[in-house]
Amino acid sequence: MKIPKTKQAYCPKCKKHTEHKITQVKNKERGSLKRGSIQRAKKRGRGQGYGNKGKWGSKPAISKWRRTGAKSSKKVNLLMTCKECKKSRIMHGKRTKKLELQ
Repeated sequence: MKIPKTKQAYCPKCKKHTEHKITQVKNKERGSLKRGSIQRAKKRGRGQGYGNKGKWGSKPAISKWRRTGAKSSKKVNLLMTCKECKKSRIMHGKRTKKLELQ
């Protein structure tokens, strides 16, 4: 998908249409001890068994686990920065395999 590097868009801070610079948001990796990861580990059966496992024992190596039926593309977030007031906002969820800013 080809997207221009600049775009005329409405800026809620300036309350008018201004030129915006578009960049791709770099996604950070979610921590391994966050709630979803621990819940997923529990559902995978690591939390069951004999003996003292504390909350559910040690966390499993999630890198070895692979989701089946995954989508072929990820959603890409775009960061729009107003050139007048330098205020930024995120445009969520454009599903694309390859993004090219031109």
